[in-house]
Amino acid sequence: MRAVISVNFEWLNLAITKGTGPKAGCLLPSMQSVVTSPSMEKTKMPPRAEKRLSAAVHHGITKSDDYAWLRADNWQEVMRDPGLLAADIRSYLEAENAYTDTAMTDTQALQETLFEELRGRIKQDDSSVPAPDGPYAYATRYEEGAQHPMVVRTPREGGEETVLLDANELARDKAYFRLAGVDHSTDHKLVAWSSDEAGSEFFTLRVRDAATGKDLSDEIPETSGGTVWANDGATLFYVWLDANHRPCKVFRHTVGTSREADVCVYEEKDPGFFVGVGKTQSGKYIAIDIHDHETSECWLIDADEPTGAPKLAAPRKTGEEYDIEHRGDTFYILTNANGAPDFKIVTAPADAPGRENWNDLVAHTPGRLILSLTLYENHMVRLERENSLPRIVISRLADGIEHEIAFGEEAYSLGAGGGYEFDTTLLRFSYSSMTTPTRVYDYDMDTRERTLRKEQEVPSGHNPDDYVTRRVMATADDGEKVPVTLLYGKDTPLNGTAPCLLYGYGSYGISIPASFSTNALSLVDRGFVYAVAHIRGGKDKGFAWYADGRRERKLNTFTDFIAAGEHLAKERFTARGKIIAQGGSAGGMLMGVVANRTPDLFAGIIAEVPFVDVLSTMLDDTLPLTPPEWPEWGNPIADETAYRYIAAYSPIDNVTAQDYPAILAVGGLTDPRVTYWEPAKWVATLRERKTNDNLLLLKTNMDAGHGGASGRFDRLKEVAFNWAFALKIAGKA
Repeated sequence: MRAVISVNFEWLNLAITKGTGPKAGCLLPSMQSVVTSPSMEKTKMPPRAEKRLSAAVHHGITKSDDYAWLRADNWQEVMRDPGLLAADIRSYLEAENAYTDTAMTDTQALQETLFEELRGRIKQDDSSVPAPDGPYAYATRYEEGAQHPMVVRTPREGGEETVLLDANELARDKAYFRLAGVDHSTDHKLVAWSSDEAGSEFFTLRVRDAATGKDLSDEIPETSGGTVWANDGATLFYVWLDANHRPCKVFRHTVGTSREADVCVYEEKDPGFFVGVGKTQSGKYIAIDIHDHETSECWLIDADEPTGAPKLAAPRKTGEEYDIEHRGDTFYILTNANGAPDFKIVTAPADAPGRENWNDLVAHTPGRLILSLTLYENHMVRLERENSLPRIVISRLADGIEHEIAFGEEAYSLGAGGGYEFDTTLLRFSYSSMTTPTRVYDYDMDTRERTLRKEQEVPSGHNPDDYVTRRVMATADDGEKVPVTLLYGKDTPLNGTAPCLLYGYGSYGISIPASFSTNALSLVDRGFVYAVAHIRGGKDKGFAWYADGRRERKLNTFTDFIAAGEHLAKERFTARGKIIAQGGSAGGMLMGVVANRTPDLFAGIIAEVPFVDVLSTMLDDTLPLTPPEWPEWGNPIADETAYRYIAAYSPIDNVTAQDYPAILAVGGLTDPRVTYWEPAKWVATLRERKTNDNLLLLKTNMDAGHGGASGRFDRLKEVAFNWAFALKIAGKA
């Protein structure tokens, strides 16, 4: 698909790529909370949430929930306006925040030091490499001291810069502001942009005149954030979110008309499927994508005839996914159809794209996962992963001759984007490793010349030779080899004395890259071994690696992570009881499970927006992501076996009377993916049952959602807080 300037904030260094759904159990009539506004004295003692018995019965099994009251009945309204949160719930969350602040007071100076370190590694006046499109080149850049980016353009061959959007001005006096997709019209006269001002991921879409810098009257609330222009420069398509935050309708909007006049061109009736909209790299087709985690369907609109009805490419078939690109009179389709779990590429006539006309172009190879396909006028580019390492393969369409771009390090990360242009020989890609800062290259697909366009600067200094990166293999319970990527200082003693930060995710087929992180250096420079466990549930070793870590095989995700920790201890990179485990979102669920199963392996747990109330969440089909999540976790409403399997690992449902490592749980009040009440209920349950005095902290961002603070420096303060917790627990504070 063609590029849109999507402000992804690479400086976040977040591994949270995809979240889970917000769900919870039923409530009994409201009772008055025991928690009141905290005094200074009360902040020295951990808060205790009142127990209000609630119960639900499924498959003849009664599930009790003492803390279900923390789920606001008006959660949809709270997503839009956090001020509508019930007073008793707010009081409890604020009491926990006050206790956390008090418990971490002794790290305040350390937090400030860490923040300055993290900030010092960011080039404050940074900018992206301009992306050419016709007469202009588009980019994002930051000014010194600015929290948010500016979207700019210059004449293609150089000249005076025009600021299209300044997110710092737009964010002025707002507690939260996130700029999302920014997409210019094909004639370069208009810019569609959207923003979220609550952290709830309800985006308001606006249209700006590029010449005057003024927004037009167009203002469309409650969209998913992305837009796609038709080729007339006056029509755009967007996805609307319903009251339960589900992207279910695609609308066509004509610039200058009212929202009420917009035409719904597609509506998805099945709540288990989400809807997206994009454009082929050729610019010829608007593509409406319907998908869950294992099935997809695509409808196409001719971008030159935007009022035409969408045409179905191929009807959805459970368990089959496909993604379409276009060139000339042919569609190129990336799919797992017909027993190709690691995907293959097929072609079909543009006027007859149904499955009956699919012909293999790049055959399926087990263990070689094709991650993406990008098509140009004369070349096809595919990003693949094999043996847990990525690679870029380029095919010349005239004769089918292929070549691979080679890299030398033991573990690394690659990224390749389509850019704006179709008729070009230049491919732009990025490369980094745990020790090598990100480098952006332009690669001529004909001459095979590689031109370095940008290398990530670390203003405070970085010498790759001071660090070591390695890839080791841990043996899982069933004999599988689990890759673990390591980063540590070359002088770090590997005799079991070093503390370790072990990161894991392991869901949705998302693979965690072995990429450069300036944030990790603050731990490594203080003697930590920084490790990433590439566990099942991701696609690090192909689709089978994912399939072996979901639904009825989900336990493999957890045992793989434990095996990784045990291996690092056995090989003396660290020791049992010296590991700080970290994970966010679905990775936060992993944190909850391993804390229950092997608490003595870990000194501490950092669980960011943790999906820890899995069973209650999957039982509540009113919450945004629950129906689309059933292919990932199983449907405990319809399937008793799925109910019992999830119940056996769901973190909240398996908290027991035992000693637990120190735990920091972080949530966001307006998070639509992992709702604030999941970490709140988890911490309340742990406080009730754990048998030791190890630190247990809940920190809820009352002004943000799933991704935390929106400004680049505000986010670094959150990282500094997490690292201060890790250092405190490791005795390094």
